[in-house]
Amino acid sequence: MSTHESPASVLPVIEIEPAQALVRMRAGALLVDVREDDERAGGMPDQAIGLPCARIAELVELVAADRSRELMTICASGQRSLLARRQLVELGFSKVVSVRGGYQRWKAEALPVAEGLLDADSAERYSRHLLLPEVGVAGQARLGRARIALIGAGGLGSPVALYLAAAGVGTLTLIDNDKVERSNLQRQVLHADARIGMAKTESARISLAALNPTIRIETHETRLIAANVESLLLGHDLVIDGADNFPTRYLLDAATRRLRIPLVYGAVHRFTGQVSVFDSRRVDSPCYRCLFPQAPSAAEAPNCSEAGVLGVLPGIVGMLQANEAIKLVLGRGRSLTGRLLCFDALDASFRELSLARDPACLGCREGAAFAGYEEIAESCGDQQSF
Repeated sequence: MSTHESPASVLPVIEIEPAQALVRMRAGALLVDVREDDERAGGMPDQAIGLPCARIAELVELVAADRSRELMTICASGQRSLLARRQLVELGFSKVVSVRGGYQRWKAEALPVAEGLLDADSAERYSRHLLLPEVGVAGQARLGRARIALIGAGGLGSPVALYLAAAGVGTLTLIDNDKVERSNLQRQVLHADARIGMAKTESARISLAALNPTIRIETHETRLIAANVESLLLGHDLVIDGADNFPTRYLLDAATRRLRIPLVYGAVHRFTGQVSVFDSRRVDSPCYRCLFPQAPSAAEAPNCSEAGVLGVLPGIVGMLQANEAIKLVLGRGRSLTGRLLCFDALDASFRELSLARDPACLGCREGAAFAGYEEIAESCGDQQSF
């Protein structure tokens, strides 16, 4: 270089090797696979997002919050990715390179490959998740594979179901035996006035399918009772308690412990609510009976139809439950296992209580005998609605 040349005259790097791309991606760069959806069906670079070359301009919306973020494009052999790179530069992105040799070289060099893929719809739908290193493509794929059972499609179930559906949880199983009533609409935002009299599970399915038609929604219009509790929960990764009565909660507690499935607990009463996680996979986790050794009487703990509830309260508590569920699926953050989070709506305050495992607990103590679900249901009185 002569003394009259400036560094700006040096040609920019437009291609990098696959191994270099992997290093940059782990440092925060975004890798975009510009092959067609059917090409990516056989696999794609791990942590990449899929967006066909013809739709590359849509990336402007996906990463609009950070136009200076480093981008890398990859195709089958390295030709289309150069074209996509040029388009992105013209769209104003300042740091864009193409991966030399494309996916063929990526595989030949045994670099990490994801078996599944996120198509263009998923890349757009979950774009704000994909930008989070704590979620990314791998985390979104985990959400897409998750099977979550939600007990109750009412006050707590409404925000839980809406946010899990929006987050892309692959399968949501809704269990409820009630029908929509006008008095529900003050807090149960899954439902609508036009669906009064409809089964809550079907009303919920309609709302969730409209929000995210890509997920699977399974419904069971039935009460959760001793005879079906285990069969309804079997095969799920997580169970969320949206019930409003103690008999159901004690059945859930026993079944999730026996099946070793985490249980996300939530409850509301008038102006207060509480949330916790009972994770039977952890030896240090308390269970629901550690919190409530015996079911209180109806006079001690009246339900919403008797005591009333602030309409927005189930929304707040349900969203906290959805947050715990997403964290558990992703394996990120610190769950509420061993902690009881209490919220006071009138005071707008949170209080956290330590919840240790009770060595004398009838449910989870060492050597505790399981007498059967029927006995649990009988000891708690008659089943009530969700």
